[in-house]
Amino acid sequence: MFPLQQRLHLQADRIEAVLAVHKAPVRVTGGRVTPRTIQFQLAPAPTTKISRVEQLAEEIALALGVSAARIVREQGALHVEIPRRDARLLAFQTLVTQLRQDARVHQALRVPGTVLLGLTPEGLPLLVRLGSADAPHLLIAGTTGSGKSQAARSILASLVLFQPEREMQLLIVDPKGSDFLGFADMPHLLCPPVSDAETARERLEWLTDEMTRRQQARVTRPHIVALLDELADLLMQGGSALETLLTRLTQRGRSAGISIVACTQKPTARVMGNLVTANFPARLVGKVTSAHEALVASGMAKSGAEKLAGRGDFLLIANGEKTRVQIAHLPRADEDALRQTMGRR
Repeated sequence: MFPLQQRLHLQADRIEAVLAVHKAPVRVTGGRVTPRTIQFQLAPAPTTKISRVEQLAEEIALALGVSAARIVREQGALHVEIPRRDARLLAFQTLVTQLRQDARVHQALRVPGTVLLGLTPEGLPLLVRLGSADAPHLLIAGTTGSGKSQAARSILASLVLFQPEREMQLLIVDPKGSDFLGFADMPHLLCPPVSDAETARERLEWLTDEMTRRQQARVTRPHIVALLDELADLLMQGGSALETLLTRLTQRGRSAGISIVACTQKPTARVMGNLVTANFPARLVGKVTSAHEALVASGMAKSGAEKLAGRGDFLLIANGEKTRVQIAHLPRADEDALRQTMGRR
């Protein structure tokens, strides 16, 4: 095994050689190593078409001996991105410990509805404020193994860790009844996690009534975040009544301090109908199975979500822009530590 620096130089040479053979010459001018990926920055020759480089992603992957290569255009630059063989997960607790040293980030996380997603490729923490104009609600989409449920758990963890229950409350709908057990006894919960469609409909009816009451009273606190896992299955079981409730909540909830976080592993046009398209401007998209699913899930052409590495490798789509993020990983053991922390408050 070559040392990392030498291996990077060899890979850069191979990228240049492959593209030269296919008459799309480039120079590798730099790069960036993240916990999950390696990016090589390209300077195409004046005669090289970007579309031609994009067509050669599989040839590049084969030459480098990796499972996939992703051609990325970011901030006016062109990159080849490949997965690291020694990829590491981003530990939620480690990230939180680091961020506690940054007073500005720590203060931002105390604003009701603000969630910590993870780190950008530049190593910067990525925060999203649910209920803001750009992210009134959040859709999380990704196939099995993408890290979708992990993303939802990290969001919940950041909410309960940094925001007191008098400022932020939770409603969890978990049809599988297993992914969010660690949050079942958190003081922020309005009720125990719900696992069946009929009870979910009853809870959303209450939430709709609460929204109306708040609007009439002109109050927005405490902020309520409703997490709905397996959105496609819920809509299938709950029918039009459940969809109508969700539509009302996503259309009018922001003004009442209510945000919806919905997860789906089936980002198809049938599932992602008018409810999602019109009312979820912010999307967190993990690896999907095809370019078509990537388009439907992200609402953005050529997002590249079908070429993500999985296991927490996501794109945040908000305000018409996409941001790469490595989702913070929260093991079960850390959920136990989180409960202990809450118990000492």
